[in-house]
Amino acid sequence: MHHQFTIGIEEEYQIIDVESRDLVSHVSKIIEGGKAVLSENLKHEMHESMIEMETGICQNIQEARAELTNLRRHLINTAHEQGLRVSGGGTHPFSHWSENNITQGERYIKIVDDMGDVARENLIFGLHVHIGIPNREEGVRIQNVMRYFLPHVYALSTNSPFWIGRYTGFKSYRQEIFVKFPRTGIPSYFNSLAEFDSYVDLLVKTGTIDNAKKIWWDLRVHPFYPTIEFRICDMPLRIDETVCLAAIMQCLVAKIYKLHQQNLSFRSYRRLLLNENKWRASKSGIEAHLIDFGKEESVPYPHLLKELLEFIDDVVDDLGCRHEVEYAWKILENGTGADRQLQIFKETGDLRKVVDYMISETEYGITHGDSAS
Repeated sequence: MHHQFTIGIEEEYQIIDVESRDLVSHVSKIIEGGKAVLSENLKHEMHESMIEMETGICQNIQEARAELTNLRRHLINTAHEQGLRVSGGGTHPFSHWSENNITQGERYIKIVDDMGDVARENLIFGLHVHIGIPNREEGVRIQNVMRYFLPHVYALSTNSPFWIGRYTGFKSYRQEIFVKFPRTGIPSYFNSLAEFDSYVDLLVKTGTIDNAKKIWWDLRVHPFYPTIEFRICDMPLRIDETVCLAAIMQCLVAKIYKLHQQNLSFRSYRRLLLNENKWRASKSGIEAHLIDFGKEESVPYPHLLKELLEFIDDVVDDLGCRHEVEYAWKILENGTGADRQLQIFKETGDLRKVVDYMISETEYGITHGDSAS
């Protein structure tokens, strides 16, 4: 493999009040407080109770882990200094979107003008991973094939079972909220980069979008960077989970590219079918039975995970991420963030205790100052 499959990670954190355990609109406090160390890596998002943290371009998964750990440590410390907490999780267990302020930036005000409550209600937290690609033409080919694997990766990340104080019956309710936005979900198949570009051009020309960043698919060839961006995953709790997901994504991109280099292709399935698997992953996470389209039968998730890891096995060592990829079995053993949140709720019946757990898991393995949590 001659191409360097670089990694960039963006994590969206919840900003939480120490007393109430509710979301609190204090992003500017954290950004101000973290300026000295984190100014390049922290960003506002649409809601003031969310903060986005992003790594630089990392050459391999070990570098990504080191940078993420360092950034998360600084973010946690900064929050503690401001009397706040930060947490992973795809949704907050009980906070109500109507009580969370929208960030006063031109971009966000325009989105709310365009979409009203659909935008205001979009109080969700995701993990976005960028993997470097050789060129955009190859990016579209990789995107076409990768669509099949999106539900498999997504199931491992499910981490949003609660929404405005209710257990939703889903392991990832975040996707059910985001689906109200236009141009979301699994992308269509594109025959070429030219076809993809003419789709984007048409939307811009007709004033539907002002730039290609308003295409919010679960996976997209990035409009400005030489990357393919995975956007389907809920924001995990532990750093180990984020790193595992990023490593699997990197391996999938590398493997599909390798097949293309050998003139081998992978069967393409219609989005209608892929959406069935996505729905199952959203509903049941790693307890789902996903459809194996080749066999035309429903298969327990662990079997498909095993097949996925076998599929990427010949690139894992080249990329030096076997340890990180194998953590997927740990997620299967311990449950995803959603499974663990639900377990705490079952034991305590208290959503604030669930938030306590989410904060402690987000801080897991990361030391911070002596301030009491």
